[in-house]
Amino acid sequence: IMLAMKNQRLISLSSKLAEKDNKFIIAELKKHNLCDIAPSHGDILVLLFDGKAYEMGEIAKRIHRTKPTVTVLVEKLEKSGYIQRVKSDTDARFTYVSLTAIGFALQPTFEMISSDFNKIAYAGLSDEEAMLLEILLEKAFFNFEKQE
Repeated sequence: IMLAMKNQRLISLSSKLAEKDNKFIIAELKKHNLCDIAPSHGDILVLLFDGKAYEMGEIAKRIHRTKPTVTVLVEKLEKSGYIQRVKSDTDARFTYVSLTAIGFALQPTFEMISSDFNKIAYAGLSDEEAMLLEILLEKAFFNFEKQE
């Protein structure tokens, strides 16, 4: 019976962790005067740090968000000057998104925030525990992905 109770804490623990990581990221962004970026923008920016241009639908797929959500996030990032949108030369239905020079300039800050976050999140975990934690959370995440 005790095991069953522990197995029912995933929602509570994951939502508490998400709340803590959002607060941490927002505070770190504020320290770097990046008040126009929210944690929800991070996945898009990190994807684009590879220097490639991505079609909006591809971004949505890669970051596991809906196209309308990605459109709103991209519009905000474009308004702030971090990314640019360009219509496809061959098919006007497709819009490609890439970083501007200002967007690329964010990469060192994002890497530093990510490193600091990971130091806190993984503190006290062995390499094996850290890997297992990621594997198990990813499995739980993809169980929900299969439901959609």
